[in-house]
Amino acid sequence: MGSFDSTKVALGKILEQIVQGEVQLPDFQRGWIWDDEHIRSLLVSIARSFPIGSIMLLETGGEARFQVRPVEGVELPAGASEVSRLILDGQQRLTSLTQVLMLDRPVRTQDDRKRPVQRYYYFNIEKALEGDSSMEDAIVSVDESRMLKTDFGRTIKLDLSTREKEFAAFYFPCRQILNSDEWEEGLTAFNSSLLPRYMEFRRKILNNFRQYQLPVIDLKKDNSKESVCLVFEKVNTGGVALSVFELVTASYAAEGFNLRDDWYGNPARGIRGRRRCLAEKALLRDLQPTDFLQGVSLLHTYERRLKDLQAVSAKREHVLRLPLAAYQQWAEPLTDGFLSACQFLNMQGCRKPEYLPYRTQLVPLAAVMARLGDRWLEPAILDKLARWFWCGVFGELYGVAVETRIALDMQGLMAWIEQPGAPEPTTVRDAGFQESRLDTLRTRMSAAYRGLYVLLQREGCKDFFCKARIVDLDENELGIDIHHIFPRAWCEKHRIPARVYNAIVNKTPISRRANRMIAGKAPSVYLEELRNHQHVQLTQDEQNEILRTHLIEPSSLRRDDFDSFYRERKKKLLKAIEGVMGKRAITTTTEAPADDADDEEDA
Repeated sequence: MGSFDSTKVALGKILEQIVQGEVQLPDFQRGWIWDDEHIRSLLVSIARSFPIGSIMLLETGGEARFQVRPVEGVELPAGASEVSRLILDGQQRLTSLTQVLMLDRPVRTQDDRKRPVQRYYYFNIEKALEGDSSMEDAIVSVDESRMLKTDFGRTIKLDLSTREKEFAAFYFPCRQILNSDEWEEGLTAFNSSLLPRYMEFRRKILNNFRQYQLPVIDLKKDNSKESVCLVFEKVNTGGVALSVFELVTASYAAEGFNLRDDWYGNPARGIRGRRRCLAEKALLRDLQPTDFLQGVSLLHTYERRLKDLQAVSAKREHVLRLPLAAYQQWAEPLTDGFLSACQFLNMQGCRKPEYLPYRTQLVPLAAVMARLGDRWLEPAILDKLARWFWCGVFGELYGVAVETRIALDMQGLMAWIEQPGAPEPTTVRDAGFQESRLDTLRTRMSAAYRGLYVLLQREGCKDFFCKARIVDLDENELGIDIHHIFPRAWCEKHRIPARVYNAIVNKTPISRRANRMIAGKAPSVYLEELRNHQHVQLTQDEQNEILRTHLIEPSSLRRDDFDSFYRERKKKLLKAIEGVMGKRAITTTTEAPADDADDEEDA
């Protein structure tokens, strides 16, 4: 570890250095996120001379060279000072204090509901002089008009919109705390009899700010970039944990590479960003930057394993050690890999992101796609990828603690594809589906529940009303969702338990229009109404074929025979699951754990 100094610096001095540009932020730092309550609490702590924690600064000019930006809200003057220190820890506190105490403009923050607001901060002088117990009530924030309003903005409770109104209300603006000469002169001219009381306020409150010494750890420039990044990870204490992405961003920034721009884009620099490219695909809209970094880690460690037997890994510690050269090598192939993974999922019947069984399963799939290139479309390879995918879904293996599984599957899938006679990947071997699970799948919280929705689309199920394939209708905003086949109202009337009629066996994807026509009617009734609708016009045989695409036996539905319908459809669903998994279901007397209550609604 290199050298550092520990000292104290006057609050006013460091804030002055910030507005002059001498102290700035490394560009990888997250944005300012403190809300109004945090800001007022910080002001109270300083007013009462409480400690607010130390800050850490890094001397510039060393091995760790970062792009820099001013503290949020600061507009650097022409001929601003050369940057000599960067804020590694304390950004939220220093930004808040800079905006409140140094800038003559409202602070852009958030209210307690995370809604954006603009606030000016004031001391109620008389309340502040009541003592420490009243300090929290003494600090008031008002809107950008410098008014405090109630009754949905119709009543003005406090008006500080002019200097004279500040004097009359005896409210002191926090932006004058470090230099109050102008305000004091105005107060004297307005009403000199207030001056003694104000001077007591200055002595007891304002001097606490002016004399406040902020503990500073000054990290010297001779520290290595690895040391700087490690310190950055360990010392951040702003209350919001740093993500893997933010830590890797800091590491790469020390080498002059802006990972945030590469992922999110930067219009000012003409950078589109991988996030924008990938998010154009609906199934990738929720992809996180950490998912992408895990994919890069898989590719990097897999390549290393081919050379020196290093373990394949997507664990946090390996992602944090990912070299910049590895990211630059694999970022573009992995981007293509995620796009190919999206194409593969579409072929499996998955089009809607809310029915993607596992986002985590995208990571090894995309990494394998990046290695294979267009070869994944070869029928033999495609069949293996599909079997692995469905085993993960119906085996429900990608829910929690998946880092080890991701790595094993990356290695196992590649071997299974590339090496004749290689064993099946871990997920294919581990997967098992209990027959009784079909009785307990009731909500889309379960990957297997979502998987059945996707599987029915892959098998070509058609809408009861529109007659077209659901997989095609999904793209046309026709309100496709899973709904009951025997309607809830009918089932309750016939005393069928909710745990039975809410099971996935009694549900299937249909359009909003079809569901409205079904309403609470008996199947024998709604089938005839649908068949004879002027916009449908089906023969009974044609309608039967549509029902069979949903693995429904038409005769039991037309007889309103729920028991026969349930028994027959359960067998067909089980057979379809066994087909895509390539293995028999498990028959057991132990009931699988049930999902929560039904989350679909019938018209």
